[in-house]
Amino acid sequence: MLSDRQITSQIISKITSRRLLLVAAGMSLLGAAGGCRSPFGGGEAAPSPTAAAAEAGASGAEPVGSPSLWASAGGSPGAAPTTPSAVPWPAASPTASSTASVQPVQPVYKALTVAENKPVYELDPAQRVVALTIDDGPDPRYTPTVLALLQQYGIRATFFLIGENAVEHPALVRDIADRGHHIANHTWTHPDLRHLSESQVRDELERTSDLLLRTTGRLPTWFRAPGGDWSEVSLKVTADLGLRNMSWSVDPRDWARPGTSVIIDRILKDVRPGSIVLNHDGGGDRSQTVAAMKTYLPALIDSGYFFTAPPN
Repeated sequence: MLSDRQITSQIISKITSRRLLLVAAGMSLLGAAGGCRSPFGGGEAAPSPTAAAAEAGASGAEPVGSPSLWASAGGSPGAAPTTPSAVPWPAASPTASSTASVQPVQPVYKALTVAENKPVYELDPAQRVVALTIDDGPDPRYTPTVLALLQQYGIRATFFLIGENAVEHPALVRDIADRGHHIANHTWTHPDLRHLSESQVRDELERTSDLLLRTTGRLPTWFRAPGGDWSEVSLKVTADLGLRNMSWSVDPRDWARPGTSVIIDRILKDVRPGSIVLNHDGGGDRSQTVAAMKTYLPALIDSGYFFTAPPN
């Protein structure tokens, strides 16, 4: 007969293997299944061994970060895994921290086509994925807690960073990148771009992209206009700078601090397959947002959703 320790080891091994497949499925943007397009566009995705894992998740397998998985691994629901390998975290670029602030990096921008330049409001509704986007940081009061929650549930998000915040907290910017999240441009000062000249818009975006490149070793490839207020001028500048535009389809208006329960209810009510969810970790008191995430993230995971972000 097997000892209790041997039985426990076998259980953890099975759970770990299962979770590895599910994490891989979620992190691959689920675009590989059936040769379909990536949720964020950009061409056909090559077939991948993670397709089977994605199908397993869609057919009812427990999703990444499910509280029931934590429990069966020996912890309470929502508890951190007991072994480092239980929830593999996407590795950051090996140069993300080492290149930061060492020497000036000359950015090389890829001009975008008209089709690529159109704002993206949602992902493929045929895939049960959600893109979680976090705006207006980094903020030393709330960003670390948000990062801990995302790691706890094995979620990869997109952080739209404001340049004047990023320059004040470079270590926090590198921490976001080192944890595998997508770093994106949200202007330098968070202005209304509709009232700025082309040179002013270009300065807002270029300064931010250059800073993020120097800090993380990655040149941003996505942009979000403050308030979702794009203009012909800003779209021209983003096309010149190789920045694709991402909007959102689910806005709980958490920036207005309507109450934790209201934020939760709005998100759970409005999320659909392919939703892009807007949240904030900067720009004011975001304690309600953080509290809401503690409830709605596991709820969406239990409902079978995977979280995705553009590739780095």
